[in-house]
Amino acid sequence: MSEVPQAPPRRARLELLVRHQDAADGFDVREIGSGVAFVQSRPQRVPEGSYELAEVASRVDGQRSFILKNTATDRFLLVSEPEKFLWEHMDGQTSLQQIATAYVLRYGQFDFDIIPMLIRKLQRAQLLTMTPRSRLRQALARHRRQPVVKMAETALFALERINISSRNVQSVFDRIYRWGGFLLFTRTAVLACVLLAVVGLAAGVRLWPHAERVVAGFGKSPLMAVVSVKLLFLLTVGAHQLVHGLALVHYGRRVREFGFTFLHGFVPTFYVDVTDIFMGSRRARVVTAVSGALVHLVLGSAWIIVALYASTGSFLQAFAAASGMIQWQAFVVALYPFCFIEMDGYHVLVDLLGIPTLKQDALAYAGALMRGRPSRRFTRKDALFATYILISTVSVAAFIAFNVWLIVHAT
Repeated sequence: MSEVPQAPPRRARLELLVRHQDAADGFDVREIGSGVAFVQSRPQRVPEGSYELAEVASRVDGQRSFILKNTATDRFLLVSEPEKFLWEHMDGQTSLQQIATAYVLRYGQFDFDIIPMLIRKLQRAQLLTMTPRSRLRQALARHRRQPVVKMAETALFALERINISSRNVQSVFDRIYRWGGFLLFTRTAVLACVLLAVVGLAAGVRLWPHAERVVAGFGKSPLMAVVSVKLLFLLTVGAHQLVHGLALVHYGRRVREFGFTFLHGFVPTFYVDVTDIFMGSRRARVVTAVSGALVHLVLGSAWIIVALYASTGSFLQAFAAASGMIQWQAFVVALYPFCFIEMDGYHVLVDLLGIPTLKQDALAYAGALMRGRPSRRFTRKDALFATYILISTVSVAAFIAFNVWLIVHAT
């Protein structure tokens, strides 16, 4: 009997209500693709006092249900206990990825449809809004009445809607894995990665005293150099996401989507939907996160080695050295969890700790301390929040100082 081909996973189209800065202006409806929405979106429930929640216990099956009421419109929703759990995390600070992680840690499984379906129900009842998270978006929202600002905001939303993607990519990743992708997840590959990193680091040490002559290789084409280095780095981001997808195949999971979009409305990037890894083990989730970042370590080391043996002062040497440094920095940023950026390393950390909203909780704790309203009793979790804030602050300051010193030393 022939197997029936499995249909590609459905794309969860999220139509989000975006509240205007002036409440009298009402709402806008914005639709964003599932791959981008899962990473970026931070749903926010309406303020306290705008809703009521009451439990309805069933005497038949013993399941707990809840009635959610919009006090402004007298709309009622029946939600399950898992939906109530999700609703409580929709505070405008927690991303959909963090909400999904919290759901897995609580219930031990993940339903790919429960979040989009719940969001739709809450939107129809006007119980959910989306607020701009970036400072740029907040500034634009405050001055939306000005024509130029309105045009800028519209342009950002238009870029966000650019989403070149495919949901029928599982067979492609399967073939790449069979044709050699499986080699990336062998002990030999791990050993080769470590060896290349050591050799690359040694090459970097030998190049460092000659940094000024190396950078001089860009000569009269600094603009072309910057553009070419950035374009090449964008392609390596695609390779980073490709390896994430191959890791899913390695652990028997499904790649739901792969594509290209503009992150935050203006940063071009590739992405892959790896949410199916939630059904795997913790080891599978960690390997999936780390494997993509190792692409930058390998490429960075390779470029530094090329720079070492290229002609001194040539464009190739300068290009290779700059590419290598950018790749190494991308590796550190991707895997280092203490930098207030929710990258691969951060997701590994919160998975190990079992606190999917670590950054948001830590920032809230720091804000309470600065306002003079600390918790009555200093707990182990408070100590964790304080440690995260301290290490992240020192790390960001050190990263900025290193880059400033690097530029000064090179010039």
